[in-house]
Amino acid sequence: MNLTNTPNVMLFAAGFGSRMKALTQSCPKPMIEVAGRPLIDHTLALAQALKPAQIVANLHYLPQRLEQHLLPQGVQLSHEQPKVLDTGGGLRQALPLLGREPVFTANTDVIWKGENPFQTALAAWDPARMDALLVCIPITRCRGRSGGGDFSCDAQGRISRGGDLVYGGVQILKTDGLQDIPEEVFSLNILWNQMARYNRLFAVEYPGYWCDVGHPEGIKIAEDLIANDVV
Repeated sequence: MNLTNTPNVMLFAAGFGSRMKALTQSCPKPMIEVAGRPLIDHTLALAQALKPAQIVANLHYLPQRLEQHLLPQGVQLSHEQPKVLDTGGGLRQALPLLGREPVFTANTDVIWKGENPFQTALAAWDPARMDALLVCIPITRCRGRSGGGDFSCDAQGRISRGGDLVYGGVQILKTDGLQDIPEEVFSLNILWNQMARYNRLFAVEYPGYWCDVGHPEGIKIAEDLIANDVV
């Protein structure tokens, strides 16, 4: 790892949570409780453990509850109005708060069981070779996941589309390329594709377990994962 400081952290919290159905009609998805805590707090605690200078969250849908919850914890807020900007557009809007150095980004609708995934990424990060490093989990250690994997990985850790590795939602990436994307609303997949063309998109395998809590059934699956030592 060739960084002198822990990267700042971007938490994605602006989505509508439509897969949660009735649960998100009056509550933003990151505030749904899992094991007695708001879902976002599980990821926030992992980020805070590394003591970054800044943690930023983007907000759009039902932002008031998230504001009240996150501001007292020292989280900076990036409001997306009048429309949600997706992961790429949202990250680009938040760059004045995050700075120009490589940053962590993190989805807030997942649960990790094992070592801190931010530390997993930090230990493997090599900016001389990498423009992005994604923390991925073999699909056999994923819970609450429907469908196949996202990526496959070569012997050097470079990734390509398709395979049995699932992107867990935590990564370190360089943000320079965001400025060259003309769209206002866009996914980070566009930036990943650019990095992959130059063989600079990498993965590190997470050694523990992971659960998708993007749907109602995922809450119970995640709580079982948290509660049990053996999965």
